[in-house]
Amino acid sequence: MTIRHLTAGTALALSVATAASAQDVTWAFSHWVPPQSEVQVSGFVPWVESINEASEGRIQIDIFPAQQLGAAPDHYDMARDGIVDIGFVNPGYQAGRFPIIAAAELPFLTSNATSASRALHEWYAQYAEQEMPDVKVCLVHFHNPGTLHAIRGPIAGPEDFAGMNIRPPQATIARMISLMGASPVQVPAPEMRAILSSGGADATVSPWQSLELFGVEDVVTHHLDMPLYGVAFVYAINQGSYDALSDENRAVIDEHCTPEWSERIATGWDTVDVAAYQRIKTEEEGHNFYTPNDEQMAAWMELSDQLRGEWVATATEAGLDDAEGALADLIDRLDAAGGGWDSPAWGN
Repeated sequence: MTIRHLTAGTALALSVATAASAQDVTWAFSHWVPPQSEVQVSGFVPWVESINEASEGRIQIDIFPAQQLGAAPDHYDMARDGIVDIGFVNPGYQAGRFPIIAAAELPFLTSNATSASRALHEWYAQYAEQEMPDVKVCLVHFHNPGTLHAIRGPIAGPEDFAGMNIRPPQATIARMISLMGASPVQVPAPEMRAILSSGGADATVSPWQSLELFGVEDVVTHHLDMPLYGVAFVYAINQGSYDALSDENRAVIDEHCTPEWSERIATGWDTVDVAAYQRIKTEEEGHNFYTPNDEQMAAWMELSDQLRGEWVATATEAGLDDAEGALADLIDRLDAAGGGWDSPAWGN
C-alpha cells in the first residue's frame, strides 16, 4: 500500500471518528440546592438518566449541586453565557427582570405542585421566547406551596409580622412583606440559616422540607398554617449548546422538555414536602401553628388583590398584551388541572 493510500485511509477514519464524536456531548447542569434535596433525588437524577438512556449514551449530563459553579441568583446568566449548559433558575431571585413569570409568584395561587406544574409549564410556553429569548426554556415547575415560619409568634394575620425582618423566596413575596409592615432581607435559600441564627432575620418564607434541608427547623418554630405562595423554577439551556446538538440528540432533549416532565419532577418534591409538614405538626415538640380567622383571612386576601393588580400593571408595562387575561388564563389552567388554591389547607 502506498503512502498516498495510507493518507487517504487515515483521513477517512478521522472523518468517521469525528462524525461519531460529534454525536456525543457532555453537559453541565448546575443548581444551588443540597444534593440530598428531594428535587435532585427524585427529579434531577431520573431526568438526566432518562436523557442518557433515550440518547443511547450519547448525551451525558453531569449535575453540580449546592452552588458549586455559581451563586443561586446567577443561574440564568450562567446558562445564557455558556458557563453551564443547564441552569436551575429561580426567576424571582432577580426582582423585576422577568415580570411575566412573576405571575406564578403571587400568593394564594396553588394548592400543590404536582398538577399545578403541568399547568404552569403549558401557560408559560406562550411567553418564554418573549421573556427569556436568549436561552432555551426547557422545564417550568412549582414547589409545594410554602408559608411563613418565624422565630416568635403569634403569626396568624399580616399585622402580626409588622416590624419583623423576613427572608423572602422571590420578589413578589418580598413586596408582600413590605406591605405587611415588615422588611424583606434578600438572601437565597442556602444562606437561610446564617441570617436567621445571627438575628438578621426573624422569619423566612419557605416550603416545609427546606426547614430541615437548610438547617432552620430548630430556629423557626412558629408557623402560619396556610398554603401561601409558590416559586416557579425554570430549567434554562444554553442556546448554543442546544443548537449544536445533532438532530437526533436535539429530539431527545425536546422529548424531555415537556409539561409531563415538569409535573414528574415536581411530584416527588411535593410528596416529601407534604410529609415534612405533617411530621413537624404532629411529631415534633415545640412547634406552634396558627390558622387565620375570618378577619385575618380577609386581610390576607386584600394583600393578594393588591399584588395581583400590581402584577397586571407591571406586566402590561413590560409589553404583555392583555395581562389581566393572561393572569385569568393561568388561574383557570391551575384550577382545571387540580392545582389551584381553593381553601386554607394543605393537600386539597
